[in-house]
Amino acid sequence: MALAADRLLAAVEAIYDTAASPSLWPSALGKIADCFDDAGAILQWRRDDGAFGAIASESLAAALADYGTRWAQQDFKAERCVSSGLYVSGEPFTDRHIGPIDDAYLNHPFSREFLAKHGLGWFGSIGVSPDPRILVALSVQRGFAKPQFSEAELELIGTLGRHAEKSLRLSIRLLDTELANLGLGDALARIGIGVFALDSSARVLFANPIGESLYGEVFDLVNDRLRVRMAAGRAPFETAMTQTLRAEARDLLAEPRPILVEAGATGRRFVIYLLPITAGALSDSHFLTRTRAIVLAIELKSAEPPDPAIVRDILGLTLGEARIASLVGSGVPPRQAAGRLGIAEETARNVLKRVFQKLGISRQSELAALLGRLVLRGP
Repeated sequence: MALAADRLLAAVEAIYDTAASPSLWPSALGKIADCFDDAGAILQWRRDDGAFGAIASESLAAALADYGTRWAQQDFKAERCVSSGLYVSGEPFTDRHIGPIDDAYLNHPFSREFLAKHGLGWFGSIGVSPDPRILVALSVQRGFAKPQFSEAELELIGTLGRHAEKSLRLSIRLLDTELANLGLGDALARIGIGVFALDSSARVLFANPIGESLYGEVFDLVNDRLRVRMAAGRAPFETAMTQTLRAEARDLLAEPRPILVEAGATGRRFVIYLLPITAGALSDSHFLTRTRAIVLAIELKSAEPPDPAIVRDILGLTLGEARIASLVGSGVPPRQAAGRLGIAEETARNVLKRVFQKLGISRQSELAALLGRLVLRGP
């Protein structure tokens, strides 16, 4: 049990270290796979313009190269996951969720000629995208000689996925192909959200242009330390900051939650995320080498559907339910919401029924009012 806990902590720390250095993802994926004593792990993404990318743990580098040159178009498992909406459900899943596990499944050329060749077989996966325009999946890979992933193992994948989703709010922007050839400082200046790097004493080491523009409106800089300007959001932010910087295991492994703040004068609303960065995660040449926490400030646009992750955390929904609730509650008809999420209309309506039951409401207008009151208007 102690070894399992140590491996989980190492994986979570490594996940957050990727926030400012996406090049660390192969190492983080290796530590994720270590939690299960499995062959490796993969992070795959597909943007709504069709662009595709993948990162693998070092143990799967050869398999990933083979996949990209020959097998990507024959990946029947990925096709089933997409068509069934599993990547946007927010729930972890494995082979039995896309089965049946029959001879056709096990003897498919992708299984027999690609997976078996690389010592792979079963997968445990979860969608971890923080951006509705990008489909991202985290998958742990294991050989056919071992059993399929158990429910307990899937629950662990879900836990790791929540932390990966939080870290990806920054690193996925840095992975964007338009930023790939820029230096980190230039990339951070262009990503469209406020970014602050703090040292171990909570002093601001770096703020990108959007972050600097929030001084005097959302944040104050007091003795070089970041403080939420409005009193209503100050205590939650300071508590989260203390927990992030002290970097104790119970804090790092806790369920990630965002902080909602509102700018008093303008009424603009922001969601704040704090990401811990471990000592030694960044190389000596990295200009953020003394960084121990990164603060992200993301504006909630009233003209856009609210962030599904925020809806999930505040209303107690699954991420899949929150995706539907966010769209439908913003006035998008269920059919169009289904189309945006790549799922069947019937599936979207069934999910919407579950949302209504959980929230004790019966109409879309009530959902819209609830979202406006709890999410769009801040705390």
